[in-house]
Amino acid sequence: MENKIKTKKTFKRNLAEWGVMIGVVAILYFTGLYSAVIGKVQQAFLLTGFFQPEINIPVSKQQNADYNLSLIGFDDRLVNLSELQGKTIFLNFWASWCPPCRAEMPTIQSLYNQLQNKSDVVFVLVSLDNNLSKGKEFIKNEGFTFPVFFLNSSLPQVYDTGTIPSTFVISKEGKIIAKRVGMADYDSKKFIRFLNSL
Repeated sequence: MENKIKTKKTFKRNLAEWGVMIGVVAILYFTGLYSAVIGKVQQAFLLTGFFQPEINIPVSKQQNADYNLSLIGFDDRLVNLSELQGKTIFLNFWASWCPPCRAEMPTIQSLYNQLQNKSDVVFVLVSLDNNLSKGKEFIKNEGFTFPVFFLNSSLPQVYDTGTIPSTFVISKEGKIIAKRVGMADYDSKKFIRFLNSL
């Protein structure tokens, strides 16, 4: 009898705990804070050093970059990726509603701050937000200064990973020499040395 009562209390307690957790998630989701809060939690995971971009792609496995990508700049100017051919391109696909994208953005901002004066390395961060104003609002609110673009054409297959964030480093010779599907810490000494060596 005593075990039955304990089991009943444990079940009610577990049910109450799950109810609270579901309630918190629902509040975060419906207030629009879900992405921001989860992004901050994931940002802490980046500090572990486990989330690094793949920078040692063997030459035999390097894919050709596709420069046939039309973009709209933050200032509404049309830009084609082909205009950047011959430079090293840090190409990142993200969205404002994506927590892992939010988590890695401060590391990209830090990387950009360190390399923005290196004229042969360019940053192209492409928002996949359906609503351009939401993407712009997010960038302004966070104070990011790296170059932001929006799609003006379909995504070439070589960049279509089905996952965001996705990041590619395109060499001056037009090869994808580094790639990361999922969030990463781009402010690591190893990655900065890698980009500086190109």
